Amino acid sequence: MRVSLGGPATPPGFDEAHREQTARYPCPPTGWQPVHTVYVPADVFDAGTVAAWGDAASALLERHLPTAAELAAVFEIAPHEVARAVWHRLGLKLAGDPVEDLRVDFEDGYGTRSDDEEDADTVKAAEAIAEMYRAETLPRRWGLRVKSFADGNPARSLRTLDGFLTTLAERVGVLPPGFTVTFPKVIMEAYIGQFAARLEALERALGLPARTLRFEIQVEAPQTVLFLQRSPDAVAAAGGRLAAAHFGVFDYTAACGLPPHEQRLDHPVCDHARHVMRTVFAGTGVELSDGSLAAGPASDDTADVHALWRRHAALVRHSLSHGFHQGWDMHPAHLVSRYAAVYAFHLARYDEYRERVHAWQEGRAAAGGVLDEPATIATLTAALRRADHALGNT
Repeated sequence: MRVSLGGPATPPGFDEAHREQTARYPCPPTGWQPVHTVYVPADVFDAGTVAAWGDAASALLERHLPTAAELAAVFEIAPHEVARAVWHRLGLKLAGDPVEDLRVDFEDGYGTRSDDEEDADTVKAAEAIAEMYRAETLPRRWGLRVKSFADGNPARSLRTLDGFLTTLAERVGVLPPGFTVTFPKVIMEAYIGQFAARLEALERALGLPARTLRFEIQVEAPQTVLFLQRSPDAVAAAGGRLAAAHFGVFDYTAACGLPPHEQRLDHPVCDHARHVMRTVFAGTGVELSDGSLAAGPASDDTADVHALWRRHAALVRHSLSHGFHQGWDMHPAHLVSRYAAVYAFHLARYDEYRERVHAWQEGRAAAGGVLDEPATIATLTAALRRADHALGNT
């Protein structure tokens, strides 16, 4: 029996609220996302950097993990069939596609230089990118990290971005696909709109289609976490240009007053920041990335290399367990532990997830009597899609 409420069936104001919902929360990211971003200081970057990182990582793998059994022991991968699959995929990945996302760094990894020196490195970096594009060796995603507005000199940040894009346009005539720019230390919410406005102006000057130039913010300060929590308009301020939010562990832990030995990616204060990022950006289409381990092997002794890999892989697994499927890599050795941890994470549960989806589609209980609900099925399907992307199945 239906009781008439009288009046229109649609509540007053619903259409406006639904339009706002659709605009603010268009969808979660569903496409391919890199598993890492490699940062290289601008003064040491050249067209051979990506290949050199791949060669160095492959050499480390050959010297220190020559068999699947050793890989299983170092990364605690079981069963052995999974370890063999990881070891095989790892060798192919390092040899053929070692870097998925590249940033030429003009910020902390580069430091403060004279204007003439940074201008020269800007041109040199753009020319190297142009050479990689012509040689078809440019990673699927790539870009640069400029200096922060928080340092009080936005003109230097924008001058580098302008010089880089202008030089690249002169050398190749197009902006190669996959470009993004990293905008660090976003202490003030206003910086997001200001930076987006400059990207729009650059687009017009270079004759690029609207919203070609997108950027990612770095969450590196408690102030950033606070304004993200209190302002639902932070994403809107970017005018559709905000592609991702990347966590910066060392600036963040320093700003929180942690002692140096506690500046680590798996510290609880970092977990809090990640949870805020996860909540704030849920449904917006903005990708999330975790931070890095600022360490390489202490030496080329196998014990030291294995110790570095174990620590890095543990941090990668920590990120993955919190729903952060991307992170920063700062040393060629990180490529080995990054891909090993990511591949093992996905392969360990791939068949189980697929069987549960098939069971739900067929209207039966999955193995062990599991009765999944639609929300879990959506999560399982998304996990399988992400696994296919990470494993190169698509």
